[in-house]
Amino acid sequence: MTFAFLFPGQGSQSLNMMDGFSAAVVKDTFDEASEALGDDLWAMLKADSSDTINQTVNTQPLMLAAGVATFRAWLALGGAMPSVVAGHSLGEYSALVAADALDFDDAVRLVRLRAEAMQSAVPVGAGAMAAVLGLEDDEIVAACADAAQGDVVEAVNFNAPGQVVIAGSLAAVERAIAACKARGAKRALPLPVSAPSHCALMKPAALKLADALEGISISVPTVPVLHNADVASYTDPVQIRDALVRQLYSPVRWTETVRKLAADGISRQAECGPGKVLAGLNKRIDSSLSTLALTDDAALAAALGSLNG
Repeated sequence: MTFAFLFPGQGSQSLNMMDGFSAAVVKDTFDEASEALGDDLWAMLKADSSDTINQTVNTQPLMLAAGVATFRAWLALGGAMPSVVAGHSLGEYSALVAADALDFDDAVRLVRLRAEAMQSAVPVGAGAMAAVLGLEDDEIVAACADAAQGDVVEAVNFNAPGQVVIAGSLAAVERAIAACKARGAKRALPLPVSAPSHCALMKPAALKLADALEGISISVPTVPVLHNADVASYTDPVQIRDALVRQLYSPVRWTETVRKLAADGISRQAECGPGKVLAGLNKRIDSSLSTLALTDDAALAAALGSLNG
């Protein structure tokens, strides 16, 4: 049976997000990640406030661990290996771990470094991101080009038709918000983020990531991993490293990714990790697709019946 697993990225985190899972492998996965970092990730999920889990240096390893833990829980129940995997932004690292291309401990340390590099690339308050709703992709790209005026502002997350995120320097993003509204956007609103992901301002961070990746072992994936930057899969570790580096300053082409899966006959998909963000986006992209959300034990059990058959 052919199906895809899709791994969510930042924005899907929440306190107690793994409480719906009873498999020992879930807590074990978080313990493994905590040991790799010297931080107690599980305790962060049990805190009274979400401030700590919303700091990108914590969000990235937390979401990586959550995706991998959910995947391991699926396998522990007797779930089959997906035919193909993909991840939204940070989720691409979970996908590579699931495909046995990247060691989990290495991935945990790598995404912590990635987060630190992203945060240091642009001073807090100097960059911004905004969601643009109800405007065609090409109109948003044109609005960003008009608004740049020598600064950086780009469409960086093509999440679904009529749902795109832009990023860049603060003043340019503010100009682009106004330009998108002038072109007919239903809404254009700033997002509460600390770093402007996936735009040219992330190139200094990408250089640091490239250096770190040189010391990381990457294997040939056991199943194809669709990369955000190209909507393509690679078997050469050199190409995989390059795709991860370029991803940091290139758009997340999620709409194209989901459409490629559908065109390749992969109509059954499951979001492997907390929340239902990707399931919601997929429904907007192609209402004929069936995207399950593996958010707890009951969802895993139900998916066994529909995906393992």
